[in-house]
Amino acid sequence: MEYLSCLWAFCACFAFGLVYTMRGKTLAFASLGGAIGWLVYLLFGFVREDLFQYFVATIATAVYSEILARVMKKPATEFQIVALLPLVPGGGIFYTMEYCVIGNNEKFMETGLHTLGIAGALATGILLVSSIFRIGNPPYRGLKKE
Repeated sequence: MEYLSCLWAFCACFAFGLVYTMRGKTLAFASLGGAIGWLVYLLFGFVREDLFQYFVATIATAVYSEILARVMKKPATEFQIVALLPLVPGGGIFYTMEYCVIGNNEKFMETGLHTLGIAGALATGILLVSSIFRIGNPPYRGLKKE
């Protein structure tokens, strides 16, 4: 029953992709990336460290996006933005601001640092995969050296 949330991740990504003006196969594959990312997050639940789960799930979505970008000849960010949607720490951001507004400084710092950690895990996962793909396939491959 827990894995049913992957279907909801797909649906949420699909709706977001429509707003993002994606159509056809691009929309379907980008939404599938969100479901894959959430599935990887759930599969690594045994680790009991959510920052690591976010990091590994982001690596999965980034690899998926980079491969799809080359297959479909579209920018990887088009797939990555939609695929990351289920992993974005929206609740953490909300509660961080709520604790700030009501003056609960201890909870504000706790949730704020945890949310920042999640955002850092997402950014690091994308950076790592993107760098590896750029090393393997430099963007200016066809230029002649002088």
